[in-house]
Amino acid sequence: MSRSDSDSWDLATSVGTTATMVAAARAVASREENALIDDPFAAPLVRAVGIDVFTKMVDGDLDLREVESENTARVMTDVMAVRTRFFDDFFLDAAAAGVRQAVILPSGLDSRSYRLDWPAGMVVFEIDQPQVIDFKTETLAALGASPTAELRSVSIDLREDWPAALRANGFDDTKPTAWSAEGLLVYLPPEAQDRLFDNITELSAPGSRIATEYHPDGGAGLAARSKAISSQWRERGLDLDMADLFYAGDRNPVIGYLEQQGWQVSARAREEMFGVYGRPFPETELTESLRNSVSVTAIRK
Repeated sequence: MSRSDSDSWDLATSVGTTATMVAAARAVASREENALIDDPFAAPLVRAVGIDVFTKMVDGDLDLREVESENTARVMTDVMAVRTRFFDDFFLDAAAAGVRQAVILPSGLDSRSYRLDWPAGMVVFEIDQPQVIDFKTETLAALGASPTAELRSVSIDLREDWPAALRANGFDDTKPTAWSAEGLLVYLPPEAQDRLFDNITELSAPGSRIATEYHPDGGAGLAARSKAISSQWRERGLDLDMADLFYAGDRNPVIGYLEQQGWQVSARAREEMFGVYGRPFPETELTESLRNSVSVTAIRK
């Protein structure tokens, strides 16, 4: 089912399913030899959601080669390992530079508030739909997990007035902030992408930082390849067409848009990011559409 301006989801439907899929990839990546990341909460969160194919994936009961072709069996795990490490390093670098306020939007099944080694005085705000926030909070509490920073959850849809909700939860727009928009932009209409960065800019004191990623083609290549992958997942009981979740249309290039608003921007193509972390870039049909995806960091001047 295609997106609409009023659609909603939990972690087993629509866009929420992709958050569970990403968490499953993080779980698999975390148990690899010489792993780039360590996310001990990914697997139990995925099991709690209860999507059969992803539960089997994190439990080692599903060979990814049964879902995707031989050439793309490792792609999802490899891409998510590199992407996760990029955002992990972004937050830790910001904290090392003295930033003591972070905002993760949307947070999905992200567990950085629980697994990163945050410095004393760090406040982390997580924004997502109420049912997503409630599920993750209750599941992690049942596991006996405790945040490693002061966690403030903001239960609101990003299509609503989330800046006001953020301030109401104690956000201080006079202090530098580290913002992440991970795996988000293709799920926003083009005008909503601009509005997201407008709001972040308005809330960002000098010295604030942002990390995000974008596809120069607006995600068209990824959407085309996602249809083929979705059909393979469907054979395993997951009835989801990922391409239907993306918003098409011309978008303002992220780098130029942020620069116009006073951000100093750095960017690296995904293929280069693999090299940064000592991983060979997988040469497959899927990664051809991902090769030029760009990892972006910026500092508010």
